[in-house]
Amino acid sequence: MTNEVRLVVYGEPASKANSRKIVKFGNRPASIKSDKARAFEASVKQQVHQLPRLMTEKLVAFIRIYYASERPDLDESIILDALQGLIYRNDRQVREKHVYHDIDRNNPRFEIVLRPLVKGLV
Repeated sequence: MTNEVRLVVYGEPASKANSRKIVKFGNRPASIKSDKARAFEASVKQQVHQLPRLMTEKLVAFIRIYYASERPDLDESIILDALQGLIYRNDRQVREKHVYHDIDRNNPRFEIVLRPLVKGLV
């Protein structure tokens, strides 16, 4: 099993909490991901190759998100969703997160390191 996965993925992640839109399925309204959120997830799938064997253990994630401006809220949830099925089976495996907000106006991206969670450190 892979001890650690390091990725750099280009593009600015949409805030999952602020990127929903209301649509109608017949007479029933529903909330779905915005076009920007769906485009970001598609971009991740193009840039990240699926591991031959997905990580199955509990994980710790170190994520640095480089936004194009100060405007977006720090929100890693769409990143973790997009990596599901590519790197690990389910984003619920991520039990510890270290998430940082940075700015790169010309090159928005995220950098992530995923490692197995080691119990008993704290």
